[in-house]
Amino acid sequence: MSDPVFLRACRGEAVEHVPVWFMRQAGRSLSEYRALRGTGSILEAIADPALACEVTLQPVRRYGVDAAILFSDIVVPYHAIDFGVDVVPGRGPVIAAPFRSAADLARLRDLTDADVAHVTRTIDLVVENLAPSNTPLIGFAGAPFTVASYLVEGAPTRDFSVIKTLMHADPGLFDQLLDRLVAITISFLRAQVAHGARALQLFDSWAGSLTRDEYARFALSATQRVLEGVADLNVPTILFGVGTGELLTQMSSAGSTVVGIDWHVDLDEGRRRTGKPVQGNLDPARCLGGVDLGVSAAREVLARAGRDGGYIFNLGHGVLPSTDPDVLQAVVRVVHDEGLAGVR
Repeated sequence: MSDPVFLRACRGEAVEHVPVWFMRQAGRSLSEYRALRGTGSILEAIADPALACEVTLQPVRRYGVDAAILFSDIVVPYHAIDFGVDVVPGRGPVIAAPFRSAADLARLRDLTDADVAHVTRTIDLVVENLAPSNTPLIGFAGAPFTVASYLVEGAPTRDFSVIKTLMHADPGLFDQLLDRLVAITISFLRAQVAHGARALQLFDSWAGSLTRDEYARFALSATQRVLEGVADLNVPTILFGVGTGELLTQMSSAGSTVVGIDWHVDLDEGRRRTGKPVQGNLDPARCLGGVDLGVSAAREVLARAGRDGGYIFNLGHGVLPSTDPDVLQAVVRVVHDEGLAGVR
Protein backbone atom coordinates (compact mmCIF):
# COMPACT_ATOMS: atom_id res chain seq x y z
CA MET A 1 0.00 0.00 0.00
CA SER A 2 1.44 3.40 -0.95
CA ASP A 3 2.19 5.98 1.71
CA PRO A 4 -0.72 8.28 2.62
CA VAL A 5 -0.81 11.78 1.15
CA PHE A 6 0.00 13.32 4.54
CA LEU A 7 3.31 11.48 4.82
CA ARG A 8 4.20 12.20 1.20
CA ALA A 9 3.47 15.90 1.65
CA CYS A 10 5.71 15.95 4.72
CA ARG A 11 8.54 14.75 2.47
CA GLY A 12 7.75 17.24 -0.28
CA GLU A 13 6.53 14.56 -2.69
CA ALA A 14 3.68 14.70 -5.19
CA VAL A 15 0.17 14.12 -3.85
CA GLU A 16 -3.26 13.56 -5.36
CA HIS A 17 -4.77 16.20 -3.07
CA VAL A 18 -3.52 18.60 -0.41
CA PRO A 19 -3.67 16.83 2.95
CA VAL A 20 -5.39 18.43 5.93
CA TRP A 21 -5.73 17.76 9.65
CA PHE A 22 -6.61 19.95 12.63
CA MET A 23 -4.53 20.58 15.73
CA ARG A 24 -5.21 20.44 19.43
CA GLN A 25 -7.97 17.98 20.12
CA ALA A 26 -9.89 18.72 16.94
CA GLY A 27 -12.81 16.72 18.28
CA ARG A 28 -13.51 19.11 21.11
CA SER A 29 -16.03 21.09 19.04
CA LEU A 30 -17.98 17.90 18.29
CA SER A 31 -21.16 17.07 20.18
CA GLU A 32 -20.09 13.43 20.28
CA TYR A 33 -16.83 14.49 21.93
CA ARG A 34 -18.60 16.47 24.63
CA ALA A 35 -21.04 13.64 25.24
CA LEU A 36 -18.23 11.15 25.67
CA ARG A 37 -15.86 13.34 27.68
CA GLY A 38 -18.41 14.90 30.01
CA THR A 39 -16.93 17.25 32.61
CA GLY A 40 -14.20 15.01 34.01
CA SER A 41 -10.47 15.70 34.06
CA ILE A 42 -8.69 15.50 30.71
CA LEU A 43 -5.92 13.52 32.42
CA GLU A 44 -8.49 10.97 33.56
CA ALA A 45 -9.81 10.74 30.00
CA ILE A 46 -6.30 10.28 28.61
CA ALA A 47 -5.73 7.50 31.17
CA ASP A 48 -8.67 5.53 29.70
CA PRO A 49 -7.35 3.98 26.46
CA ALA A 50 -10.77 3.05 25.07
CA LEU A 51 -12.10 6.57 25.61
CA ALA A 52 -8.91 8.25 24.36
CA CYS A 53 -8.96 6.05 21.25
CA GLU A 54 -12.56 7.00 20.47
CA VAL A 55 -11.83 10.73 20.92
CA THR A 56 -8.82 10.41 18.61
CA LEU A 57 -10.94 8.78 15.91
CA GLN A 58 -13.95 11.11 16.06
CA PRO A 59 -12.51 13.95 13.92
CA VAL A 60 -11.25 11.43 11.34
CA ARG A 61 -14.72 9.98 10.97
CA ARG A 62 -16.55 13.31 10.96
CA TYR A 63 -14.25 15.37 8.76
CA GLY A 64 -12.38 12.89 6.58
CA VAL A 65 -9.01 14.41 7.49
CA ASP A 66 -5.80 12.85 6.24
CA ALA A 67 -4.19 12.16 9.62
CA ALA A 68 -5.27 11.58 13.20
CA ILE A 69 -3.70 13.39 16.15
CA LEU A 70 -3.42 11.43 19.38
CA PHE A 71 -5.74 12.53 22.17
CA SER A 72 -3.21 13.44 24.83
CA ASP A 73 -1.52 16.48 26.37
CA ILE A 74 2.04 17.77 26.54
CA VAL A 75 2.09 17.46 30.34
CA VAL A 76 1.18 13.74 30.33
CA PRO A 77 4.76 12.47 30.87
CA TYR A 78 5.27 14.87 33.77
CA HIS A 79 2.03 13.80 35.38
CA ALA A 80 3.20 10.21 34.86
CA ILE A 81 6.46 10.78 36.76
CA ASP A 82 4.58 12.47 39.62
CA PHE A 83 5.94 15.97 39.16
CA GLY A 84 2.64 17.27 40.50
CA VAL A 85 0.81 18.36 37.35
CA ASP A 86 -2.91 18.83 36.91
CA VAL A 87 -4.89 20.28 34.00
CA VAL A 88 -7.53 22.67 35.33
CA PRO A 89 -10.54 23.20 33.04
CA GLY A 90 -10.54 26.69 31.59
CA ARG A 91 -7.03 27.37 32.84
CA GLY A 92 -4.64 24.68 31.66
CA PRO A 93 -1.66 22.93 33.28
CA VAL A 94 -1.08 23.84 36.91
CA ILE A 95 1.95 22.67 38.93
CA ALA A 96 1.49 22.14 42.66
CA ALA A 97 5.17 22.80 43.41
CA PRO A 98 6.85 24.62 40.49
CA PHE A 99 10.49 24.09 39.57
CA ARG A 100 12.59 26.50 41.60
CA SER A 101 16.05 25.09 42.36
CA ALA A 102 18.58 22.37 41.58
CA ALA A 103 16.84 20.18 44.17
CA ASP A 104 13.87 19.98 41.81
CA LEU A 105 15.94 18.25 39.14
CA ALA A 106 15.59 14.99 41.05
CA ARG A 107 11.83 15.18 40.57
CA LEU A 108 12.36 14.90 36.80
CA ARG A 109 13.29 11.22 36.74
CA ASP A 110 13.64 9.17 33.58
CA LEU A 111 10.38 8.24 31.85
CA THR A 112 9.79 4.50 31.50
CA ASP A 113 7.51 2.59 29.16
CA ALA A 114 5.43 1.57 32.14
CA ASP A 115 4.80 5.24 33.01
CA VAL A 116 3.03 5.81 29.70
CA ALA A 117 1.50 2.37 29.19
CA HIS A 118 -1.96 3.97 29.03
CA VAL A 119 -0.81 6.19 26.16
CA THR A 120 0.80 3.38 24.20
CA ARG A 121 -2.28 1.19 24.73
CA THR A 122 -4.37 4.00 23.25
CA ILE A 123 -2.02 4.13 20.27
CA ASP A 124 -2.34 0.38 19.79
CA LEU A 125 -6.13 0.72 19.65
CA VAL A 126 -6.06 3.75 17.33
CA VAL A 127 -3.62 2.15 14.91
CA GLU A 128 -5.76 -0.98 14.76
CA ASN A 129 -8.83 1.11 13.91
CA LEU A 130 -7.01 3.24 11.32
CA ALA A 131 -5.36 0.31 9.53
CA PRO A 132 -8.15 -0.32 6.98
CA SER A 133 -8.00 3.29 5.73
CA ASN A 134 -4.20 3.59 6.01
CA THR A 135 -4.71 6.90 7.85
CA PRO A 136 -1.55 7.79 9.79
CA LEU A 137 -1.52 8.67 13.48
CA ILE A 138 0.50 11.68 14.62
CA GLY A 139 2.10 11.40 18.05
CA PHE A 140 3.32 14.48 19.85
CA ALA A 141 5.09 16.06 22.79
CA GLY A 142 5.85 19.49 24.14
CA ALA A 143 9.17 21.03 23.16
CA PRO A 144 11.56 21.52 26.10
CA PHE A 145 11.21 25.30 26.37
CA THR A 146 7.42 25.22 26.35
CA VAL A 147 7.28 22.45 28.94
CA ALA A 148 9.84 24.33 31.05
CA SER A 149 7.62 27.40 30.93
CA TYR A 150 4.81 25.46 32.59
CA LEU A 151 7.02 23.72 35.15
CA VAL A 152 8.73 26.95 36.18
CA GLU A 153 5.80 29.37 36.01
CA GLY A 154 3.47 26.88 37.67
CA ALA A 155 0.55 27.79 35.40
CA PRO A 156 -0.17 29.43 32.03
CA THR A 157 1.24 32.93 31.85
CA ARG A 158 1.24 35.95 29.57
CA ASP A 159 4.50 37.57 30.62
CA PHE A 160 6.82 34.57 31.26
CA SER A 161 8.53 36.59 33.98
CA VAL A 162 9.52 33.69 36.24
CA ILE A 163 11.07 31.53 33.55
CA LYS A 164 12.87 34.45 31.92
CA THR A 165 14.32 35.44 35.28
CA LEU A 166 15.60 31.88 35.76
CA MET A 167 17.01 31.76 32.22
CA HIS A 168 19.03 34.92 32.62
CA ALA A 169 19.85 34.76 36.34
CA ASP A 170 20.92 31.11 36.44
CA PRO A 171 21.47 29.84 32.88
CA GLY A 172 23.41 26.84 34.15
CA LEU A 173 20.44 25.58 36.15
CA PHE A 174 18.14 26.27 33.22
CA ASP A 175 20.40 24.18 30.99
CA GLN A 176 20.20 21.33 33.49
CA LEU A 177 16.41 21.60 33.49
CA LEU A 178 16.34 21.40 29.70
CA ASP A 179 18.68 18.40 29.75
CA ARG A 180 16.15 16.50 31.84
CA LEU A 181 13.26 17.58 29.63
CA VAL A 182 15.11 16.54 26.47
CA ALA A 183 15.61 13.04 27.83
CA ILE A 184 11.99 12.67 28.92
CA THR A 185 10.67 14.03 25.63
CA ILE A 186 12.77 11.67 23.53
CA SER A 187 11.57 8.69 25.58
CA PHE A 188 7.95 9.76 25.20
CA LEU A 189 8.19 10.26 21.45
CA ARG A 190 10.06 7.01 20.86
CA ALA A 191 7.42 5.08 22.81
CA GLN A 192 4.69 6.52 20.59
CA VAL A 193 6.47 5.53 17.39
CA ALA A 194 7.23 2.06 18.76
CA HIS A 195 3.49 1.48 19.03
CA GLY A 196 2.57 2.80 15.60
CA ALA A 197 2.63 6.59 15.40
CA ARG A 198 3.79 7.40 11.86
CA ALA A 199 4.65 11.07 12.38
CA LEU A 200 5.50 13.30 15.34
CA GLN A 201 4.72 16.91 16.17
CA LEU A 202 6.73 18.92 18.67
CA PHE A 203 4.67 21.74 20.14
CA ASP A 204 6.83 24.71 21.10
CA SER A 205 3.73 26.75 21.77
CA TRP A 206 5.40 29.47 23.81
CA ALA A 207 8.64 29.91 21.84
CA GLY A 208 7.11 33.10 20.44
CA SER A 209 7.67 34.75 23.82
CA LEU A 210 11.43 34.70 23.15
CA THR A 211 13.64 37.09 21.26
CA ARG A 212 15.78 35.64 18.49
CA ASP A 213 18.83 35.71 20.77
CA GLU A 214 16.90 34.04 23.59
CA TYR A 215 15.58 31.37 21.26
CA ALA A 216 19.10 30.65 20.01
CA ARG A 217 20.51 30.44 23.55
CA PHE A 218 17.69 28.88 25.55
CA ALA A 219 15.49 26.81 23.21
CA LEU A 220 17.03 25.86 19.87
CA SER A 221 19.69 23.43 21.08
CA ALA A 222 17.26 21.48 23.25
CA THR A 223 14.80 21.22 20.37
CA GLN A 224 17.58 20.04 18.06
CA ARG A 225 18.58 17.36 20.54
CA VAL A 226 15.01 16.06 20.77
CA LEU A 227 14.73 15.85 17.00
CA GLU A 228 18.14 14.19 16.76
CA GLY A 229 16.97 11.70 19.39
CA VAL A 230 14.18 10.45 17.13
CA ALA A 231 15.89 10.91 13.74
CA ASP A 232 16.71 7.20 13.44
CA LEU A 233 13.00 6.33 13.60
CA ASN A 234 12.52 7.63 10.05
CA VAL A 235 9.16 9.26 10.65
CA PRO A 236 8.32 12.84 9.61
CA THR A 237 8.58 15.43 12.36
CA ILE A 238 6.76 18.76 12.60
CA LEU A 239 7.94 21.69 14.74
CA PHE A 240 5.23 24.19 15.60
CA GLY A 241 5.04 27.36 17.68
CA VAL A 242 2.70 30.32 18.16
CA GLY A 243 3.87 33.86 17.44
CA THR A 244 7.08 32.51 15.96
CA GLY A 245 7.13 34.40 12.67
CA GLU A 246 10.44 36.08 13.52
CA LEU A 247 11.89 32.73 14.58
CA LEU A 248 10.95 30.66 11.54
CA THR A 249 14.42 30.74 9.99
CA GLN A 250 15.95 29.52 13.25
CA MET A 251 13.23 26.94 13.77
CA SER A 252 13.84 25.57 10.29
CA SER A 253 17.42 24.79 11.36
CA ALA A 254 16.28 22.63 14.30
CA GLY A 255 16.06 19.49 12.19
CA SER A 256 12.34 18.85 11.76
CA THR A 257 10.97 17.59 8.47
CA VAL A 258 8.17 20.19 8.48
CA VAL A 259 7.73 23.59 10.14
CA GLY A 260 4.26 24.61 11.31
CA ILE A 261 3.30 28.22 10.69
CA ASP A 262 0.73 30.06 12.77
CA TRP A 263 -1.68 32.63 11.33
CA HIS A 264 0.43 35.71 12.16
CA VAL A 265 2.62 35.17 9.09
CA ASP A 266 1.37 34.91 5.52
CA LEU A 267 1.88 31.35 4.35
CA ASP A 268 3.92 32.26 1.26
CA GLU A 269 6.28 34.34 3.41
CA GLY A 270 6.50 31.50 5.92
CA ARG A 271 7.44 29.10 3.14
CA ARG A 272 10.16 31.50 2.02
CA ARG A 273 11.58 31.83 5.54
CA THR A 274 11.70 28.10 6.25
CA GLY A 275 12.78 26.70 2.89
CA LYS A 276 11.24 23.31 3.72
CA PRO A 277 7.81 21.66 3.86
CA VAL A 278 5.34 23.66 5.89
CA GLN A 279 2.03 23.22 7.67
CA GLY A 280 -0.67 25.82 8.30
CA ASN A 281 -2.07 28.35 8.70
CA LEU A 282 -5.74 29.32 8.79
CA ASP A 283 -6.64 31.59 11.72
CA PRO A 284 -8.95 29.47 13.94
CA ALA A 285 -11.16 32.51 14.52
CA ARG A 286 -11.96 32.65 10.80
CA CYS A 287 -13.93 29.42 11.28
CA LEU A 288 -16.39 31.00 13.70
CA GLY A 289 -18.45 33.02 11.20
CA GLY A 290 -20.15 30.21 9.34
CA VAL A 291 -19.41 27.99 6.37
CA ASP A 292 -19.09 30.70 3.71
CA LEU A 293 -16.60 32.75 5.71
CA GLY A 294 -14.61 29.68 6.72
CA VAL A 295 -14.36 28.42 3.14
CA SER A 296 -13.38 31.88 1.90
CA ALA A 297 -10.60 32.04 4.49
CA ALA A 298 -9.39 28.55 3.52
CA ARG A 299 -9.20 29.64 -0.10
CA GLU A 300 -7.03 32.59 0.88
CA VAL A 301 -4.58 30.22 2.54
CA LEU A 302 -4.61 27.84 -0.42
CA ALA A 303 -3.84 30.72 -2.77
CA ARG A 304 -0.75 31.59 -0.73
CA ALA A 305 0.27 27.92 -0.60
CA GLY A 306 0.88 28.04 -4.34
CA ARG A 307 1.68 24.94 -6.36
CA ASP A 308 4.98 23.70 -4.93
CA GLY A 309 4.95 20.42 -3.02
CA GLY A 310 5.62 20.05 0.67
CA TYR A 311 2.42 21.56 2.07
CA ILE A 312 -0.08 20.37 4.68
CA PHE A 313 -3.20 22.42 5.37
CA ASN A 314 -3.99 23.08 9.03
CA LEU A 315 -5.19 25.81 11.29
CA GLY A 316 -2.62 28.23 12.64
CA HIS A 317 -3.38 26.89 16.11
CA GLY A 318 -5.96 24.57 17.65
CA VAL A 319 -9.66 24.26 16.91
CA LEU A 320 -11.68 26.64 19.09
CA PRO A 321 -14.33 24.79 21.14
CA SER A 322 -17.19 26.93 19.76
CA THR A 323 -16.36 26.06 16.14
CA ASP A 324 -19.27 24.66 14.12
CA PRO A 325 -18.21 21.21 12.85
CA ASP A 326 -19.97 21.94 9.55
CA VAL A 327 -17.42 24.70 8.91
CA LEU A 328 -14.47 22.37 9.40
CA GLN A 329 -16.12 19.75 7.21
CA ALA A 330 -16.56 22.34 4.45
CA VAL A 331 -12.94 23.47 4.85
CA VAL A 332 -11.72 19.89 4.39
CA ARG A 333 -13.77 19.58 1.20
CA VAL A 334 -12.44 22.78 -0.33
CA VAL A 335 -8.84 21.87 0.57
CA HIS A 336 -9.21 18.45 -1.04
CA ASP A 337 -11.06 19.78 -4.09
CA GLU A 338 -9.16 23.02 -4.77
CA GLY A 339 -5.71 22.78 -3.20
CA LEU A 340 -2.91 22.74 -5.77
CA ALA A 341 0.29 22.54 -3.74
CA GLY A 342 2.15 19.40 -4.80
CA VAL A 343 -0.86 18.01 -6.67
CA ARG A 344 0.15 16.10 -9.79
